[in-house]
Amino acid sequence: MFNLSGNNEERTGQMRQTAHALEMKFVEKDEYGMTALLRDFYLFSRGGSKAITNLLTHTSPLMEDKVNIFDFKYRVSTGKSSHTHEQTVFFINSKRLAMPEMLMKPEHFFHKIGAWFGMQDIDFQEHKEFSDQYLLQGGDEAHIRRTMNLKPVIRFFTIEKNWCLESIGYFLIFYQLDLLIHPGQIKHLHAKGMSLFEQFKTEEF
Repeated sequence: MFNLSGNNEERTGQMRQTAHALEMKFVEKDEYGMTALLRDFYLFSRGGSKAITNLLTHTSPLMEDKVNIFDFKYRVSTGKSSHTHEQTVFFINSKRLAMPEMLMKPEHFFHKIGAWFGMQDIDFQEHKEFSDQYLLQGGDEAHIRRTMNLKPVIRFFTIEKNWCLESIGYFLIFYQLDLLIHPGQIKHLHAKGMSLFEQFKTEEF
């Protein structure tokens, strides 16, 4: 996976082909008001000029799961300069999820300093490598610990680097900040996202 802004028209064509290969519906621009739907997430609360494009979507036959993959960009202005951030996002909306309100992102040096001054970072003593790599935050710590302390999940994020995971109730998003994933790697993103969904979902539906 690597960053590829490239030609927008070319990328859209490639994403359309990927959607066909994955048997997913494709729309070039968000027709569903998804940016507003996701506004409570950290990623979607940042900056302005927000736009979702190249949206691949699939709804399960019983309508309980809706899987989405899309490009999301936003602009951050600082004084006289501005910067556009672009990333590819996996988003699943499923009645089989009961997720805590949670944010997990790569942990950096300044996060460690913040932790010394009381900033929340939920660590797992038995999974030190994972805890050293990721900052984990949210309101219901007990629920977050029950949700995240699954061996396949911990192992996945210990091996895989630089992922962000956010969740609220039926909603789960999974992405790497500032990374547009090459269309040829979208199938791998889909597989990773669905694998995580399999770990998190409940059968009490």
